[in-house]
Amino acid sequence: MKVVFTFFGLAFSALLPLINPLGDALVFLSIVGPAGPAVYRRLAGRIALDTTLFLIVIEAGGAAVMKFFGISLPVMQVSGGLVLAAMGWHLLSQEERPTPANIQHDHVDTATLDSKVFYPLTFPITAGPGCIVVMITLSAHASAVQGFGDLGAHLGITLAVVLLSAAVFICYGFAPVVAARVKPGTAHGIQRVIAFTLLAIGVQITWNGFSTLWRTSLMQIPPGSLG
Repeated sequence: MKVVFTFFGLAFSALLPLINPLGDALVFLSIVGPAGPAVYRRLAGRIALDTTLFLIVIEAGGAAVMKFFGISLPVMQVSGGLVLAAMGWHLLSQEERPTPANIQHDHVDTATLDSKVFYPLTFPITAGPGCIVVMITLSAHASAVQGFGDLGAHLGITLAVVLLSAAVFICYGFAPVVAARVKPGTAHGIQRVIAFTLLAIGVQITWNGFSTLWRTSLMQIPPGSLG
């Protein structure tokens, strides 16, 4: 049980700031826009389920898949960071939209919203490339535990993912309620801050991957060849 709690704490503390259910709920609100409470609950449930399955699959076989396709972690960081940065820029530059508290819900394009459940609402907004790197790293540590501790470690990681996904469902499902209690100007200001933060996170992840690739390429240059 000690191994379960240890890896649960590691996974929860590492994934919480990356998933950020409360902060990303405002991004979710910006993308969904004018929709009724039932639509928000349904989308939130599907996103929470997809987040759980996505992260568990990554934890179980992400490293093997990346190795099979020859994708390195730095390359994953660069490509995933660029996607996040592009998403942040789009949200930052889009025109202000009315909050669900003061608009009509008669004409909601549910088909379009459903098509966005996995991309971009689950990946990369809820569980982005940072989560992939964390899950692959935790999986490697868990697999290194001897004996039955291996199963306990993976169980602890899975429990953390399930709990965070439940938080995603609550925060996303009640995003309009939260927004209704906040003044429109304040809500738009918070959304802009979150969008800028998303842009900055994407740039940071891209830079981390690029820096690693740059250092690796320099190490492969024969000594004296630059002189």
